[in-house]
Amino acid sequence: MSLLELFLIAVSLSMDAFAVAICKGLSMARISFKKALIVGLYFGIFQSAMPLIGYFLGRQFSSFITAYDHWIAFILLGVIGFNMIRESRSREEDNTDASLTPASMLPLAVATSIDALAIGISFAFLKVKIAPAVSLIGITTLVLSMAGVKIGNVFGTRYKARAEFAGGLVLILLGLKIVLEHTGVLPG
Repeated sequence: MSLLELFLIAVSLSMDAFAVAICKGLSMARISFKKALIVGLYFGIFQSAMPLIGYFLGRQFSSFITAYDHWIAFILLGVIGFNMIRESRSREEDNTDASLTPASMLPLAVATSIDALAIGISFAFLKVKIAPAVSLIGITTLVLSMAGVKIGNVFGTRYKARAEFAGGLVLILLGLKIVLEHTGVLPG
């Protein structure tokens, strides 16, 4: 998997955290670098830990599934991508408060990083170098979440749906690319 593909996955995975960070910023009367960093660290750490966990789970089963690994990656990426697109079209409002306590942030960090667990399983099947991949995912999520807090505080939720839609579309297209390469339709 190329660095560009990893970066696109990192950006796509961080879209849920970015959207929640926008809501956090929207709910804050005043933001500071420290508040944005706290939000970014919660999301960045969980977004990098979940694919690491998924990777090690996937490695346990990769020898049994290697003939189907590209289909599994395609299905996982597709399901996550379609779910993100569905959420981007939802009229449901996110109820997020300005609290940065662990009781407030931990459930959000876990909820926004569940998709990354499935990506980690895909990484095991695709034999991705996991340390650079999870580092890139974590750093990308940290930066985009910090930016999301600021954007939310300034602009509100105007771009939330578009960000989730774009992230979902990128994951679906990457999954499709993996299948097409492994079936010989595209050169790998």
